[in-house]
Amino acid sequence: MNIGIMGTGYVGLVHGAVLASYGFNVSCMDVDEHKINQLTAGVPSIYEPDLEQLIQRGIAGGTLSFTSDAQQVVQSSDVIFIAVGTPSKKDGSADLSYVKGVVQTISKFVNGYKVIVCKSTLPVGASSRIAEQLNGALQASGASFRVDVASNPEFLRQGQAVSDAMSPSRIVIGTDSEAARQMLQTIYASQIARGVPVLYTNQETAEMVKYAANSFLAVKISFINELALLAEKVGAKIDDIAVGMGLDSRISPHFLQAGPGYGGSCFPKDTEAVVDIGRRNGEDLFVVQAAIEANKKQKQKMVAKISEALASYNGTLKGRTIGVWGLSFKPDTDDIRDAPSRDIIQGLIDQGASVRVYCPQGMRQARRMWTELNGAIQYCSSEAECAANADAIVIMTEWAQFRTVDWKAIASSMRCDRALFDLRNMFAANADVQRLFSYYGVGANAEPKVYSLQEAK
Repeated sequence: MNIGIMGTGYVGLVHGAVLASYGFNVSCMDVDEHKINQLTAGVPSIYEPDLEQLIQRGIAGGTLSFTSDAQQVVQSSDVIFIAVGTPSKKDGSADLSYVKGVVQTISKFVNGYKVIVCKSTLPVGASSRIAEQLNGALQASGASFRVDVASNPEFLRQGQAVSDAMSPSRIVIGTDSEAARQMLQTIYASQIARGVPVLYTNQETAEMVKYAANSFLAVKISFINELALLAEKVGAKIDDIAVGMGLDSRISPHFLQAGPGYGGSCFPKDTEAVVDIGRRNGEDLFVVQAAIEANKKQKQKMVAKISEALASYNGTLKGRTIGVWGLSFKPDTDDIRDAPSRDIIQGLIDQGASVRVYCPQGMRQARRMWTELNGAIQYCSSEAECAANADAIVIMTEWAQFRTVDWKAIASSMRCDRALFDLRNMFAANADVQRLFSYYGVGANAEPKVYSLQEAK
């Protein structure tokens, strides 16, 4: 079977590489010639564990190729996956311009029966409209064939996208076409044989499942973050609260880790989009809207926490140097889209602070995307460089390597205040690290106890 992937972002690239590893002939198309040249050489444009090796094996085995020739991909493929971005517009609605461009391309070059699979996250009803548009154009041209369109949302977790694509938690297939269903069953046969649950439904339901899942997780994160703010004021410990809640099987412990707020390529845009879908259909989604507002508040509260602890004589952070560890919205990815680090760094700069940053993978994307901030940020090559002569460290992302740094050397290199703002509670149970700093976690009200470096030893 020949499979075409339109778009080589996080979803399209991972999905294409995994399908090629199952022996399908996969051709990934993108309009970015530079990216295509990189990918053809086996160099991915994004960081994702195990992805580079998977791409290189696919290229070497002849099952994976990359091209900017849309006509070739459309006409040679039996199944075409649409995997381009659907970012948020200013009003919160999904920007479908990339999707519309792909649909126009397919309409222009389609030369026979195809199954068009919407992998991109689309507003409810979009897949049906794509089918109407494509088949309407074919009928108007006098073509003797039609195409089928299916919604097949992705549920990839960045940092674990390859393993999620190979062993998904579930497969959702939304289509009214038996032929399209059979085609997708063939594509996912190995996962289905291993017992991965499959939900067969209509297009609208499949589209809604993606929004519902991401919105619920965003609500859960915002809920625990608001409780963390309250816990700091009443003397409770949010980590223990989360354990107590998570032991209830109806709740589960997942997504109950307090932090600086959610971010990434999915939760912010999908919550905004589903609220917009509700508004257009006369239903206000108050719970999701509250999660969005709570997430904004959480980032503001983190800036306030740092400012209140470090404010200089004039009530600002002027004269303070702050090292930020972690820019990506989560570990094991280089994705900085809507990461809480962006807003919090901006808040610290607005308060007058000098900000240094270090991230194991996120700095390349930050340099490319944060053009308005780059002049105010010092990018560092290591945790140690970021901390040297700083007044404080802010842990923004829970990269595993942060646990293994030489914390005594880090503390010794800093100015006398030596504050550690652990916005992921990585060291909430580590007294040895806490003794080296004025330690501030999220969701515990204990005043930091300041030790001299000699006492800390």
